[in-house]
Amino acid sequence: MNTVAVNGTLRTETGKKATKVIRRSGQVPGVIYGGEENVHFSAETLDFRDLVYTPNFNLADITIDGKVYQCILKSASFHPVTDDLEHLDFLLLVPGRTVKVDLPVRFRGASPGVKAGGKIVQKLRKVTVKTTPEALVDALYTDISELELGHSTRVRDIELPDGMQLMNPAPIPVATIEIPRALKSAAAQKDAEDQEAD
Repeated sequence: MNTVAVNGTLRTETGKKATKVIRRSGQVPGVIYGGEENVHFSAETLDFRDLVYTPNFNLADITIDGKVYQCILKSASFHPVTDDLEHLDFLLLVPGRTVKVDLPVRFRGASPGVKAGGKIVQKLRKVTVKTTPEALVDALYTDISELELGHSTRVRDIELPDGMQLMNPAPIPVATIEIPRALKSAAAQKDAEDQEAD
């Protein structure tokens, strides 16, 4: 598992005024929940870059006053005008306690449909799973080595590690091999010629 290290400073004041001061100093306020009590902290905006601005799933090791909290990012809020990062919510990972996380879906193999001129279109980039911290992985995979033109791989086809449950409906397409317009028109032309020949 890829882990991003964040050095945080404990926040004793949590009101709007205190939060504004933190943001002005170039830091972002955050909260860690899921433990015995919520931990309010702040850290440099750059520390969060590889957690917020990435398609990958990363864990966060947040160090506050010498104590390390292993967490996952649950939500991030942004300023409506400037799009600056304004606040982050983290969930503390507790061994044995189930969590819901969104994991990226990647592909294994080479599709015959793509080799025949089709284009792979990913319909679902992430899926939600229920699992324990011990069973967490960076990504889930689906095999596309038998996908022909016009065919799809679906949620039910995703390779699922032990101790993990998929929360998305099984029939939802993850990716489809689309038939390009040129191939479609060539096929239609061939059909027309075959009918004329008959």
